[in-house]
Amino acid sequence: MGRLRGTLERVRGSLLSAIGDVAFGMEDGAVSVAGLVFGVAASTDSTQIVLLAGAAGAVSGAVSMMAGTYLDVHSERSRAIALVSEARQRIAADPGAARERVAERLRAAGFTDDEAGVVAAAFERNPEAHLEYVAAVDLRVAGTTGASPRTHAVWMFIADILAASVPVIPFALFDIGTARVVSLLLTGALMAALGYARGRIGHEPVYRTMLQTMAIAGAAALAGVIIGRLVTL
Repeated sequence: MGRLRGTLERVRGSLLSAIGDVAFGMEDGAVSVAGLVFGVAASTDSTQIVLLAGAAGAVSGAVSMMAGTYLDVHSERSRAIALVSEARQRIAADPGAARERVAERLRAAGFTDDEAGVVAAAFERNPEAHLEYVAAVDLRVAGTTGASPRTHAVWMFIADILAASVPVIPFALFDIGTARVVSLLLTGALMAALGYARGRIGHEPVYRTMLQTMAIAGAAALAGVIIGRLVTL
C-alpha cells in the first residue's frame, strides 16, 4: 500500500505540474478533431470514412502536440538553466555588487535603507537563497529549471488523445445519423466541462469561460461542415 500511495502521489504531482498542458491539450484535441469529424460526416454517409479520418486526425494531432510540448519545455528549461548559471557566476565574481543590486531593488519597492541592508546582507551570507531570489524576481524563471519535458509531453499526449476521441467514438457505436447527433452532444458537454475547469483554475467567471470554449468548438465544427458541404457540391 505504501508503494502504491507513493506512486499515486508522484503521478498526482506530475499532473499538477503539467495542468496547463492538460487543459490546453484537451481543448486542442477536442476542437481540432471535432472540426475534422463534423466536416467529413457532413460529406459522407459512411461511418468507416469518418472513423478513419477522425482516428488519423486524433493520433497525428496528439503526437504533434506531444512533440511540440517536449521541444518547448526543453528549450525553456535549457534557457532557464543557462540564465541561472550566469547569475550564479555574477554573484560569485562580485558579491558586493550583487548585494547592492538587491538593496537597490528593495529600496525601489519601498523598503527603508536599514531593511534593504539587512536583507541584502542575509542574501550575501546565503548565496543560494540570493540566487533563488534573482531567478524569481530578476530572471522570472523560478521553477522552470526543474520542469520535466517528458512529463509535460506525456500529459499533453494523454489529454489530447482522450479529448480527441470524444467526437470520434460515437461513429464506432451508432449509425451515421445517430452518431452525428451523439458526437455533437458529447463534444458540447466536454467543451462545457473544459470551460468550467478553465474558469475554476483561472479564477474567472465560469459562465464566460464555458461560453468561450463552446464557441471555439462550435466555430471549428461549423467551419468543418462548411468545407465538407463545399467539397460535395
